[in-house]
Amino acid sequence: MAFSTLPLSYCTNVHPCRTAADVPLLLDRFALPIRDRCGFEIAVGLWLPAAAAAVTAGPPDLAAAVAARGLSCHTLNAFPYGDFHGARVKENVYQPDWTDPRRLDYTLACGRLLATLLPEGGEGSISTLPLGFKAAATRPAFEPESIANLLACAREFAAIHDRTGRLIRLAIEPEPFCVLETTAETIAFFDRLFAAAAAAGSEESVRRHVGLCYDVCHQAVEFEDPAAAIAALDGAGVRINKVQISCAIEVIDPRDAEQRRALADYVEPRYLHQTTGRAADGTIRRSVDLTADLVRDPPAEWLACRPWRIHYHVPVDADRLGPLGTTRNELRAAMNAIGGLAHAPHLEVETYTWPVMAGGEPAPIVAGVADELRAVRSMLGRG
Repeated sequence: MAFSTLPLSYCTNVHPCRTAADVPLLLDRFALPIRDRCGFEIAVGLWLPAAAAAVTAGPPDLAAAVAARGLSCHTLNAFPYGDFHGARVKENVYQPDWTDPRRLDYTLACGRLLATLLPEGGEGSISTLPLGFKAAATRPAFEPESIANLLACAREFAAIHDRTGRLIRLAIEPEPFCVLETTAETIAFFDRLFAAAAAAGSEESVRRHVGLCYDVCHQAVEFEDPAAAIAALDGAGVRINKVQISCAIEVIDPRDAEQRRALADYVEPRYLHQTTGRAADGTIRRSVDLTADLVRDPPAEWLACRPWRIHYHVPVDADRLGPLGTTRNELRAAMNAIGGLAHAPHLEVETYTWPVMAGGEPAPIVAGVADELRAVRSMLGRG
């Protein structure tokens, strides 16, 4: 297998960040202790909210702050626009969507910032939301407006490349209950995006600067086969620019009261935890969130589904969480498939739920993330 030789990243959206001044503080409080505990070089996949990203492409010099600590950054997370650590994030994380000029402006600010963080001739990636939340994307103009903004983003990333020599690639991240959630939907959309780019005379630029972020947890919740999904994307010419290394919760048998009691500890008010179950005939039952009612008293049709999978990023080094399972086998399969690609996507561990893990008690983030990075390093064959 051939993977990126860049240092393995972890996503800093696990840490609160509300201003540009927060970034050096979180590097000192978290990233450096994580690196020291790992005992090998790591990178930071930075997340900054829009208010911070807009001012950080200039002074204060974030690139100097990162370099002074012996860290590197080759990928940003530009999915959450606002406060990702508020009391209730849920579906608000999908706003503004890709029809909104604010989403474009935020992404371009992140692109300018990332160009300052990359070495000369370097390549960077920026993950972003899958256009928007499906239930809110009902206007006929939603897709054309999204495509127009994506084309504008590609044009500006091309201009950044011309000015700086740094190549920035956008990475659209499918997610359950969003406009793009399944691999089939994603491929169909990229076909339309590339057709629109061709009509505008910019297909080559769009293919270079716009691709996919493959979040392993998300596609596991869709019950997709990782090898088949990754092969289909590659065969359709959709470049995977970034992989978010993540695992979902799996309830092996929801009829087991012990498993449901354990699952109840993961019902929490901050993040959206899309939940699916696979019936015996292969059909998928879906709930937009993990709720106390669903766990406590599931309808018969849900009890008949085995297993359930929950969009709740759990430690990627864990095969089990007490009586609950995880989708770590899907992670192994996905990494095997990623290693067979002709190009090497950026790799980022993204377990943003450490602060709300199992019952809302803050988890030992430094130890937990370091354990995850060590486990992934071993999975990649780096010892």
